[in-house]
Amino acid sequence: MNKAELIDSIASSAKLTKADAGRALDATIESIHKALKKGDRIGLVGFGSFSVAKRAARTGRNPQTGKEIKIAAKKVVKFKAGAELAGSVNKGK
Repeated sequence: MNKAELIDSIASSAKLTKADAGRALDATIESIHKALKKGDRIGLVGFGSFSVAKRAARTGRNPQTGKEIKIAAKKVVKFKAGAELAGSVNKGK
C-alpha cells in the first residue's frame, strides 16, 4: 500500500474527503517526525511504539573488496509492534 492508497482507505473508513484525509495523514507523520527528533517515544496502544536508539560505531566490511571500513555511530528509529497488531498479522485477520 502506498501513501495514496492509504489516504483513500482513511477517507473511506473515517468518512472524510481525500483532501482532509491527506492533511490528517501529513499532520500525523509530521508530529511523529518532531517527537522522534526530540528523542521522545511514541506509544500507540494496540498498534506499537516508535523510539530512537543510539547505534554504536562499529567495523564493517565492504562486500566488493573485502576491506574493513569504519561505520560511524548514529541514531536510528525503532518500531516495536504491539500485541494486537502482531496478533492480527499472525492470525490473518
